[in-house]
Amino acid sequence: MRRRLAKRAMTMMALAGVALLVNGCEAQVWGAPPSADSAQATVSAPQATPSAVPQAPPEPTAGLAGLDPRLRQAMDEAAAAGADVTTMVLDRDTGQSVAHQPDSAFPIASVAKLFIADDLLLQASQGETELSPDDRKALDVMLRSSDDSAAQTFWDRSGGNAVIARIVARYGLTGTTAPWNGHWDVTTSTASDLVRYYDKLLSGSGGLPPEQADVILDNIARFTPTGLDGYPQRFGIPDGLFAEPVAVKQGWFCCWNGGNQLHVSTGVIGADRRYVMVISSLQPVGEAAARATITQAVKTMFPGGKI
Repeated sequence: MRRRLAKRAMTMMALAGVALLVNGCEAQVWGAPPSADSAQATVSAPQATPSAVPQAPPEPTAGLAGLDPRLRQAMDEAAAAGADVTTMVLDRDTGQSVAHQPDSAFPIASVAKLFIADDLLLQASQGETELSPDDRKALDVMLRSSDDSAAQTFWDRSGGNAVIARIVARYGLTGTTAPWNGHWDVTTSTASDLVRYYDKLLSGSGGLPPEQADVILDNIARFTPTGLDGYPQRFGIPDGLFAEPVAVKQGWFCCWNGGNQLHVSTGVIGADRRYVMVISSLQPVGEAAARATITQAVKTMFPGGKI
């Protein structure tokens, strides 16, 4: 999807506190790396023992220990390149989180398709709407390959900005705002809100039944190499955490405040879905350079491509 906002529209948006010049928007990426095999050590029982000794439990992982200094380094490097980055990582097992500017709002572009899908699937589960085979196919393509036309169809069908109002209410989001102009791609949110959304989607506490939540999670785990429009979208989490299995929804557009590239990378990390991460970047450079910056930030935070 590509569009340019008029000068009058920019003035209205500035009064609302969000200045956006949207020239395009995209979505999602592919490249979830294969999960590493976990080694298991077995303990043989003495011959006199009638049953084998249970295997020793795996050693607990370090989680987010030591991430703070690497996060500061990543943010310093990004700032030196002219990028404004916000990020948050949550360890769902321990509740620990590490963040930088987690409450700073930004337009989420095609990440809004998560909200559109969530709202539609809840309606279907409650018998308020029916999803035909064609609807399901369109939903899958919207989540895997970020089909804008499918998003627009479902957005209009579900009441436009009312979709965001219902998601905000169900998930208790405090920094998420419906689009000022009614266009789903300029929905604004924060890293902390998006992390909260994923966490509650995974736990079921956001109200979406597990079967419907799995539709979203399974689809974003099968994200395609590029968006339907051909935009390369391995930036951020997939290329940064290349040694982890990931399920992601990406967003992109140019230009914010006249000449900045916006990239948003969000998703669930680990075979056990232990971690949730959101990172966004605003940078006044070309598309390739901006993708490289947000990816390098993730690599600096997680050397070796693993948490």
